[in-house]
Amino acid sequence: IALKQGTGPEPRPKLMLAAHMDEIGLMVTGIEKGFLRITRVGETDRRVLLGLEVVVHGHRDRSAERLRPDGPQPEGSRRSLPGVVATRPPHVLPEEERKKIVPWDKLFVDVGLPAEEVERLVTVGDPISIRRGMVELKNRRVAGKAMDDRACVAAITLALEQLSRTEHAWDVFAVATAQEETGLKGAITAAYGVAPDLAVALDVTFGKHPGVPEVDGFPLGEGPAIGIGPNFHPGLVTRLKEVAEAHEIPYQIDPIPGRSGTDAWAIQVTREGVPTALVSVPIRYMHQPVETLAAQDVERAGRLLAAFVAGLEPDFVEKLTWEEI
Repeated sequence: IALKQGTGPEPRPKLMLAAHMDEIGLMVTGIEKGFLRITRVGETDRRVLLGLEVVVHGHRDRSAERLRPDGPQPEGSRRSLPGVVATRPPHVLPEEERKKIVPWDKLFVDVGLPAEEVERLVTVGDPISIRRGMVELKNRRVAGKAMDDRACVAAITLALEQLSRTEHAWDVFAVATAQEETGLKGAITAAYGVAPDLAVALDVTFGKHPGVPEVDGFPLGEGPAIGIGPNFHPGLVTRLKEVAEAHEIPYQIDPIPGRSGTDAWAIQVTREGVPTALVSVPIRYMHQPVETLAAQDVERAGRLLAAFVAGLEPDFVEKLTWEEI
């Protein structure tokens, strides 16, 4: 949690900006003759796992302790092991299995070590992350893992950089939340602790690409999407749209008729309720290791946040009445 203090009269109202830092991944469920059986953490798509490089975050190697004047110190909290996701080759599969997606119980991770070494360094429950770098495509498109939602953490960072050069009345709490992919847990606890007067969550939404229904996808490069629906305060939605238009920031509208499944939902229902909005960056291939976005959409999301914060009046919350909407 980062705090950018405002310059308004105290006690200053509090705005929470939230984007989740966690990513989908895997977990060790068993060790079989040195090979690791796995399951998903979050909505990991097993269709794209085969052949991926991974990192197994094993437990501490006690044999690697080294002495210091103040006593033995472990060599780091976890031992990271490179590995690959694999399964049986097609040559040994029955004909009917060759046409099916490999089930979880037929996938495993190979770290290359003898069985006794694996059992010393890895235990059931250890997390596994996908190992994949970022690729710069043409036309300012960028592909990589965990764009959902670290791209939005970057957007908040850009907003804070712009706010460092201007005055704003409100205190801004920028939160990189955890465990969004497994139940919005970081947003629940952070919102309870910060107790904001307003909040804007940032996440990703579906970009247009083959196979995505036309009504569900948003074009890349045409700006972030502002959510509309019962999860979002209409007064905040209106202000975000007005700010975008005043600053000539392209934006799109994302109709969400129920709970959004983002940090915005957890924040909205925290304590006695928090007026909340959602700004989303369109990405292609969500929850795959090649999530693809337009860099300018991230930049525009950051600009929109900064302009929104800079224009917040100290009494903005009092103006959010149903009579004025």
